[in-house]
Amino acid sequence: MNMNRTFPRRGFLLRASAAFAGPLILPASVLGQNGQVSPSDRITMALIGCGGMGRSNLRAFLNMTDVRMVAICDVDQTHLREVKEMIDRRYGNQDCRTYSDFRELLAREKLDAVTHAVPDHWHAVISVACAKAGLDIYGEKPLARTIREGRAICDAVARYGTIWQTGSWQRSVAHFHRGCELVRNGRIGKIQSVEVGLPDGSGPRRASVRPVPAGLDWDMWLGPAPWRPFMDIGLDAPHWDWRWIMDYSGGQLTDWAGHHIDIGLWGLGKEDTGPQTIEGRGKYFETGVWDAPYAYNFDCVFADGVRMKVANASALPKKMGTVWYGDKGWIHVDRGDVLRASDPRILQERIGEGEIQLYKSTDHQRNFIDCVKTRRETITPARFAQRSISIGLLGEIAMLTGRKLQWDPEKEEFRNDPEANRYLSRPHRSGWRV
Repeated sequence: MNMNRTFPRRGFLLRASAAFAGPLILPASVLGQNGQVSPSDRITMALIGCGGMGRSNLRAFLNMTDVRMVAICDVDQTHLREVKEMIDRRYGNQDCRTYSDFRELLAREKLDAVTHAVPDHWHAVISVACAKAGLDIYGEKPLARTIREGRAICDAVARYGTIWQTGSWQRSVAHFHRGCELVRNGRIGKIQSVEVGLPDGSGPRRASVRPVPAGLDWDMWLGPAPWRPFMDIGLDAPHWDWRWIMDYSGGQLTDWAGHHIDIGLWGLGKEDTGPQTIEGRGKYFETGVWDAPYAYNFDCVFADGVRMKVANASALPKKMGTVWYGDKGWIHVDRGDVLRASDPRILQERIGEGEIQLYKSTDHQRNFIDCVKTRRETITPARFAQRSISIGLLGEIAMLTGRKLQWDPEKEEFRNDPEANRYLSRPHRSGWRV
């Protein structure tokens, strides 16, 4: 559903739920017999990318009575078969339709929304096509493989009135929300710096050319990326270890930027801007096919002097997560319900009614569906995701060029640096463009 499409009996729901972002409670008047949601009030969805992350998101949507997953798409026939069985078993029928080409799915299916979880090099092409088709999108992080691809997604989302949710689900977890709210309301004073710890890399990986597995469309898997023969690149190749090859991703740095860097920006209130300088160093394998950095350490400085350090966890004192340092203390958040402070009493402080109250969601996929109905912006829209992955990609470019870079966050380009600006995009294979 986009801005010019409505559901016949959903008008009062839009008005009633526009003021909040929590789970939508459906009144009995819109439910059919046995408490089922009326078809006219149901969000019709498809899944593009049926690997591990795609299935994880799918399970959340399958548990929603006001969502119907009607079609799936993947370049691997084994994935299609397994996920079709999963959906058909949930609905008790054989109705789920399968596609190997997302373009055919978009042309043939009548949908309100899609969720996609595909390799990073595919994000922009698929996302822009879905937005042009008038669909709302739950898209996995990172937003895109390059800064200019991310900008293309943001522009398409704005042009076509798309509701977008990035899979940066930490924003919908209570202790991350709490940590950011404490920081935003000055509980540790004026922020001086932030440390973001992301996972260490692994490898190297040697590989050899081998036959394409039965049922896998390798040319379609590559899509816009440079052509190369199929290789044994790692675990469950190519459905997992593509992350360590720069043609497809940027390793742990870009894989996790949409999580802890995103939280760092949320706490700073800098989700609509970026740093002005970036410098750092990375370590790369000299052999094998894995060419993404396995270690990285770079600093970004914002216009107000706040410094953000991003590094692999073993290089930082508090390891994984996000740490804000203020002139009155520090706060550290990480997965596993980690919420710590220099003084534990800080964590007990109440946020008053007149203070900053951050957008609250307790269920990331549910927040997306509610926003599809209300047309309210999600908790992690594309414009925020662009800023979080941009920092990861700026660090990547600084490490590749080996020098301090000057960045214009408004124009999204480097100042007086044609060489660095060439890294803002990557060439696409013929036939694929954003």
